[in-house]
Amino acid sequence: MNISIVIPLLNEQESLPELHQWIVKVMTSHNFSYELLFIDDGSTDGSWNTITQLSKENPNVKGIRFLRNYGKSQALHAGFAKAQGDVIITMDADLQDSPDEIPELYNMITKENYDLISGWKKKRYDSVIFKNIPSKLFNWAARKTSRVKLNDFNCGLKAYKKEVVKNIEVSGEMHRYIPVLAKNAGFSKIGEKVVIHQARKYGSTKFGMERFINGFLDLITIWFLSKFGKQPMHLFGALGVLMFLIGFMSAGIIGLMKLWKLYHHEPTILVTNNPWFYIALATMIIGTQLFLAGFLGEIILRTKNNEERYKISEGF
Repeated sequence: MNISIVIPLLNEQESLPELHQWIVKVMTSHNFSYELLFIDDGSTDGSWNTITQLSKENPNVKGIRFLRNYGKSQALHAGFAKAQGDVIITMDADLQDSPDEIPELYNMITKENYDLISGWKKKRYDSVIFKNIPSKLFNWAARKTSRVKLNDFNCGLKAYKKEVVKNIEVSGEMHRYIPVLAKNAGFSKIGEKVVIHQARKYGSTKFGMERFINGFLDLITIWFLSKFGKQPMHLFGALGVLMFLIGFMSAGIIGLMKLWKLYHHEPTILVTNNPWFYIALATMIIGTQLFLAGFLGEIILRTKNNEERYKISEGF
């Protein structure tokens, strides 16, 4: 199979028939063998009924329905697990991503041997204040932190080699950082393509301003995991040693002050009245806690089990 198209969605009943027709037209005109995977992330409208009807009309249409809303990352995870195509294309269901981009994305993966191609919505039809400006700031921070040189991390239109999606773990809200996850997994040939961005035709956006706050928090998480995820003791152990050194130096200062006063026959004060005592005590306790955190992290890393992340109501 040439292409698997994975489309996560939430309450997009109105756009699905038009999107399906558009994709079929592109696939047919280029003689692609394909499957179209709709992942219904707990829609409360008639989206699942529409997907079911489309599957009856087109045997290439497949669907997965979540029991409730779990988020875009979980929907992509389920789609990636089911996808069988040599090239995996992801896109949003709101008709803002153009299926006409698919053939060129496919060629960039198969002929130019890219591992991943990310779309770049260079010209956007979104709110300047609430989406464009925050998006630019977010993408700038993501580039600086991850060292992946992309202009638009959050574009839903992306193309992957099959090996990429089968070897990365998309969890939490990490769908924004799939290129970073791919790079950390060893897939270094990551490209970018300017894609057409269209104004929303039906419904309203499902993402608010909180996605940028969550995005920055996820960025910190992925930076930490990429640096210390496999060896947490390297971070916590180093910080623990630093705290212990500060504690021992503080204790040494207390001892030297005590000796100085005894040598000069000056009256001494109780150790507990010396502020350096509390500095030494606090840093040694913190150092111990950091060491324990590092050991616990190592133990958890070696014994963790993959927990159930979402529940599928039905699928075909």
